Amino acid sequence: MSRILVVYFSRKGENYWNGNIKNIAKGNTEVVAEMIAAMTGGELFQVETVKPYAEDYHACVKEAVSELRVNARPELKRYLDTLHDYDTIILGFPNWCGTMPMAMFTFLEHYDWAGKRVLPFCTNEGSGMGNSERDIQKICKGAEVESGLSIHGAEAADSHDRVEAWLSPWKTT
Repeated sequence: MSRILVVYFSRKGENYWNGNIKNIAKGNTEVVAEMIAAMTGGELFQVETVKPYAEDYHACVKEAVSELRVNARPELKRYLDTLHDYDTIILGFPNWCGTMPMAMFTFLEHYDWAGKRVLPFCTNEGSGMGNSERDIQKICKGAEVESGLSIHGAEAADSHDRVEAWLSPWKTT
């Protein structure tokens, strides 16, 4: 059986939620990542930046736009020693500016992806996967990048059936 790693970046606090700003105790992507780990028996790893993003939603959006414009690679708090022990890596992130947060680029560029299966999912309020699948394919050379799953963030906690259907071809537990 393959070993599964669920890597995610998520943001709690002020988030865009069905057309309004809402304060959430746990980020939408984290909710889904935990659901996926429970379904697959995968290990969880949270990508965290050294410098936290602004708590204010609109200020955070400005930071995300600025990072994208300069192709920034925010410093991360930690990395895994290796991905060697994992066959399947499930990547979760919110859609920021039409792709992954730049912190995910930092994480992905740190590793050798040859021979890995990558399953991306993102939470969003209507923007879908954006360019993230294409970006992941560019970074994760040698990996088999599968079609991603887009989850409406406000429905993250209720997405069990959609997540389970998406995972079914790769589930090992």
